[in-house]
Amino acid sequence: MPIEKAWPSLLPNVMADNGKPITVINGSISGDTTGNGLARLPQLLSEHNPTWVLIELGANDGLRGFPPNVIESNLSTIINQIKAANATPFLMQIHVLPNYGKRYTQAFSAVYPKVADQHNVALVPFMLEPIMRDNPEWMMSDGLHPTPDAQPWIAEFVSKQLINHL
Repeated sequence: MPIEKAWPSLLPNVMADNGKPITVINGSISGDTTGNGLARLPQLLSEHNPTWVLIELGANDGLRGFPPNVIESNLSTIINQIKAANATPFLMQIHVLPNYGKRYTQAFSAVYPKVADQHNVALVPFMLEPIMRDNPEWMMSDGLHPTPDAQPWIAEFVSKQLINHL
């Protein structure tokens, strides 16, 4: 999908409509793991000097079966680096499909509230859960990615979560 239709591109207008104008720098790269994000983070922080950083990483780690403790360590380091740059991190909850079994799926999902609690950062609920439940037609046939039709809803959902903390 074209980047201008993706929810991060739509988020500034939604935030402005809600009285919270922001600039969004989308530092994501499709397929990134927490390790990839961690490797690119120092340059992004230095280049953009953000006030807030929304962390939406880990789904690709989960798809590859990375150990939850590695994901936890990477997310913790990411949060520490964001705080050291005098920015406020927001962590987005991620869930994965049960490809690796119930134990892995539960351990993976538990990483996010644990890390948020340990670092006293806001945890944004998993944005795809309401889509999967209420509008499954907004999911691509892979069952992992939302369609372009879902993007405005996601931008609104994320906006509502962020407004509570800004």
